[in-house]
Amino acid sequence: MDEKDSPSELPARSWRAVLRRTVKEFQDDELPDRAAALTYYGVLSLFPALLVLVSLLGVVGQSATDRILDNIGDLAPGPARDILRDAVVQLSDTGGTGSVLAVLGLLAALWSASGYVAAFIRTSNAVYDLPEGRPVWKLTPLRLILTVALMLMLAASAVIVVFTGPLAERAGTAIGLGNAAITLWGIAKWPVLLILVVLMIGLLYWAAPNVRGRGFRWISPGSCLATLIWLAASAGFAVYAANFGSYNKTYGTLAGAIVFLVWLWLSNLAILLGLEFDAELARERAITSGEHEPADEPYVEPRDTRKWPASLRARRGARDR
Repeated sequence: MDEKDSPSELPARSWRAVLRRTVKEFQDDELPDRAAALTYYGVLSLFPALLVLVSLLGVVGQSATDRILDNIGDLAPGPARDILRDAVVQLSDTGGTGSVLAVLGLLAALWSASGYVAAFIRTSNAVYDLPEGRPVWKLTPLRLILTVALMLMLAASAVIVVFTGPLAERAGTAIGLGNAAITLWGIAKWPVLLILVVLMIGLLYWAAPNVRGRGFRWISPGSCLATLIWLAASAGFAVYAANFGSYNKTYGTLAGAIVFLVWLWLSNLAILLGLEFDAELARERAITSGEHEPADEPYVEPRDTRKWPASLRARRGARDR
């Protein structure tokens, strides 16, 4: 990483400016509303994504699905856990055959699951105050490839969750590992899962916006911030929903769905806050280096401007000169 791109090279006053603008832009960009929109698309994408993942898990057998169901409670509040478990069970019970229709169904599910990624692309451009310039023939493959990449990482997370308990003991015995190594893996799998979460967020931050980046970095200050806030918000909300919330009294049979939606909204809010933080870091680097004035927008280089109006491209070219 170049010195000028390193967050540690920013002076203290720059960090204060970044934090101040992050809070301001959090409000100006209406991130709570955008997180709600992402939650809507996330719900629409969730069950097609689960269909694809359950179909993949069917290759390794029902025991893998059962193991994931046993561990879902560690990752979500109680009512959210119940909804996810019910969805996985229902999808696994209605799994189809390997026919052409099943393949077409999986492709349709993949396209539906990519709706969240498409919404995140639009939101990330708004966070960076940058119009979308990539043509549809570039955006559509990006949308699908990014969805597949995220689902593969989710599948890897599922494998990590599955690879525990008796299964880990049998595998450890087969390759000659002792009990100490198996116990260590039982502890280490959670940090590995956290690394995968950071990687998924970092991939979204890098690929989604129409921003010419400095190359893929799997970890950034924003992705770390988003992960920490997500963990704290999930834990805090789980305690609140279990002990202090009155969702059952207020919503009755819909309480589980409401808790699940609130948790998804908090998760998306954490991801967008981390993205806003990274965007303001990029703005501060541009200001500190003298490349842009504080009021200049966009303050980052676009990946593509082909969809921009001619007047906007002309203004951009005049400013760069």
